[in-house]
Amino acid sequence: MYQNIVVGTDGSEGGNAAVEHAAALARMSGSALHLVQGCGSPVLAAPMYGEVPVIDHQQVIQACTEELEPLVGRLRSSGLEVEVHVIAASGHAALCDVAESVHADLIVVGNRGMTGARRLLGSVPNSVAHRAPCSVLIVHTT
Repeated sequence: MYQNIVVGTDGSEGGNAAVEHAAALARMSGSALHLVQGCGSPVLAAPMYGEVPVIDHQQVIQACTEELEPLVGRLRSSGLEVEVHVIAASGHAALCDVAESVHADLIVVGNRGMTGARRLLGSVPNSVAHRAPCSVLIVHTT
């Protein structure tokens, strides 16, 4: 049914619940699981006064990748084929870009931000649903 499933996590409880749901689907369908984390844009707005902070975005990406290692190890030890994508982009852009590049059949996201003010201001699930190159499953995680 599915060949490539893309799932995003930000390390939160809800994000990890979406990962678990995607992992169960990957096991049932024998598909590859692409774990995505967007760790923000490398572009910074310069403050009006004072020094511009210098951020080594490669260090940020490395730190994000290291934080995912226990989760990735657990998923791989359960027999899943897991590929990790840590990208210097917003969450929704990272998910959609990876889905397009791996020819994903499905993107799995949690429902965080689907209600209240975040729904109006924009949320990852809402943005993904509007931009995705494939089907999207929004998992109830809250």
